[in-house]
Amino acid sequence: MDVTRTAHARLAAWQRAARELALVAVLFLAYKAGRQVVAGHAEVALANGEWVWRLERLLRLPDETLVQGPLLAHDLLVRVANSYYAYVHFPATVLCLVWLWLRRPAHYVRLRRALAALTAVALVLHVCVPLAPPRLTALTGLVDTGTRFGPSVYGPPDTDQLSNQYAAMPSLHVGWALAIAVALMAVTTGRRRWLWLLHPLVTALVVVVTGNHYWLDGVVAVVLLVVILAVLPTPAPDLPTLPPGPRRPHVVPAPRRAGRRRNPKVPAAADVRLRPPGRG
Repeated sequence: MDVTRTAHARLAAWQRAARELALVAVLFLAYKAGRQVVAGHAEVALANGEWVWRLERLLRLPDETLVQGPLLAHDLLVRVANSYYAYVHFPATVLCLVWLWLRRPAHYVRLRRALAALTAVALVLHVCVPLAPPRLTALTGLVDTGTRFGPSVYGPPDTDQLSNQYAAMPSLHVGWALAIAVALMAVTTGRRRWLWLLHPLVTALVVVVTGNHYWLDGVVAVVLLVVILAVLPTPAPDLPTLPPGPRRPHVVPAPRRAGRRRNPKVPAAADVRLRPPGRG
């Protein structure tokens, strides 16, 4: 009986894992399809990039060149920023999802739904409003740090068949980073849980320094995530678990009978009832 239950539990776990992988595959295929749809719309994407740049100046947002410029004189810092952009985004998301799936399933489901919804909305915006990043928009004056200093995850935009480089808004780097930070804060106690916010803050700085996003790209991603999290149900609190080991029955004395007094010197083993095993 135990062997059968174990086999069913393992089969159910593998089925859940297969569903999760299928969801990732669907989102990846949708992203690839979006890349083909925007092919040939470089002029529109560049014009939209210039419009966003002017809008930021109208809104008095800080100039991105003021952030990137001082770092260009330090090759090591620029390479660190490029490496963070290239190698931290996806692995950090996967590690967070796997940990939550194993330890906090309810929070995993909420994070998975938030990431899927954010990615789906972003794909629609990427197709409907192609937007060139500042590193490809000459008006901004920003440098493509990945191409100049390395490492770079992108090839020439006209021949790149793997990624959609005209999909700057919203920034999924910023949106995903904030989503996993919020999820980890929800399952962490104490003041140290606020340290998880360092990841989205560093990510927001990195995407600007590397010339991959405007400030507004991150702002739009944050607004979309806030709306999505407000709609999704909050996970139920985790139930307390009993320590491992055999459970001992609780011994409870029987109620006294009216009119009789028991001699405290006489043991009352006969008046003892046993409760069935349980939590008490």
